Amino acid sequence: MNCIIDVDHDFWKNYRTDKKDPDSHDTLLREYHRLLWSKPLPDGRPLLLDRYLQHNSELGSFSFSSDSFMHTYSGWKRYQNVIGQIPKEEIEYFYRVASTIGAITIFPSNKVNGMRTINGEKGCNAGILDRIDLTMECIRRHYAGESSPMSATLERYASFFGLFGDFKGYVDFFLMQDMVDNSCSVKFLCEFGDFNSSPLPAGVEEYMRYKENAIAFVTKRNLRIKKWAEENL
Repeated sequence: MNCIIDVDHDFWKNYRTDKKDPDSHDTLLREYHRLLWSKPLPDGRPLLLDRYLQHNSELGSFSFSSDSFMHTYSGWKRYQNVIGQIPKEEIEYFYRVASTIGAITIFPSNKVNGMRTINGEKGCNAGILDRIDLTMECIRRHYAGESSPMSATLERYASFFGLFGDFKGYVDFFLMQDMVDNSCSVKFLCEFGDFNSSPLPAGVEEYMRYKENAIAFVTKRNLRIKKWAEENL
């Protein structure tokens, strides 16, 4: 059976030379999001998105944007002392995997009181630096009523998180099951210092562990996305 969602499609391929962001410019990516996330919520009510990734119903009014969440850090000048020690072909493969739909999700795109969105906060917050596992831990803590570096930002979008009931509902809806264990605790991509240390993998060995775990997660999520699409689209 042909799958309407091509989980091998490289969304960054056509944008690498002009430096545009497919999250903002790629219409196919936006359509993939519409297809994947227009479905029943955990309580059975439908979350239906239009082609602009907007939803309006008794659930509320929501606007979403795409977010590529698996960072290779290969372009960071301050991190070249580590990246420079990794074979170029390994970095290229990591980047290629991180450019597929399995490494992309959606978050609310509207600013609340002119403050950062979730996407903006996770990229700029020094305790997160765009790591999806750390972002997921912040989301887990939000549902548990615990504090995290993103607490204030996530609270501004409480109505969005409320759609999914609890952390498991959020994880299952966005096909993030391979980011958590059986007890719904986050499986970190490398050493986790409880937000007390730099999110950047410390040295070559830890970066390699981060890279391998990240590739494994995205690969598994792509398989989940493909299976879900074959069964539901």
